[in-house]
Amino acid sequence: MFEIEQFIADCKLALSEDKSSKTMREIVKKAVSDPTGLMSALGEPEAAGVNKLYHSADLTILNLVWGAHMTLQPHNHNMWAVIGIYTGAEDNIFWRNTGETIEPAAAKALRTGDVTPLGKDIIHSVTNPIPRLTGALHVYAGDFFEEPRSEWDAQTLQEQVYDAEKTVRLFAEANERFVASTSA
Repeated sequence: MFEIEQFIADCKLALSEDKSSKTMREIVKKAVSDPTGLMSALGEPEAAGVNKLYHSADLTILNLVWGAHMTLQPHNHNMWAVIGIYTGAEDNIFWRNTGETIEPAAAKALRTGDVTPLGKDIIHSVTNPIPRLTGALHVYAGDFFEEPRSEWDAQTLQEQVYDAEKTVRLFAEANERFVASTSA
């Protein structure tokens, strides 16, 4: 059975012993290998959002819920991350910085039980390709909320300062669409 406090303790210990994402990947993989147990502890996703499970200067753990058909523009984190899907799906496009703009370099589809590490310099965009909420554990080796980051305009692919308020609006809009689709 998944226990939030034990998961947090395991993540803290892993980070103190291994500054790479290798050990963290195994911890997240174990957690998402039991989606029913994980959802018993976290609750079934009910709304899109960025839900903090733990937050410090060197470690951020999120229960991130993507809205149905939600897309987040290309962005970076400036720290490594490990993402594990416990319900639903997440499609990632990985981008290469050309200096002027970005260009697609690779893609990866994640489904329930899948885990992937993201390197410190990765630029990616995310889409939930299904018509329901997707839940994922996101573990970051740093302060996700304070680290200066960039995002790239989805049409021009020009770099700009990451706009957290715009991202909050994207989650709110996804929730509005989800509520409208479930009450129709």
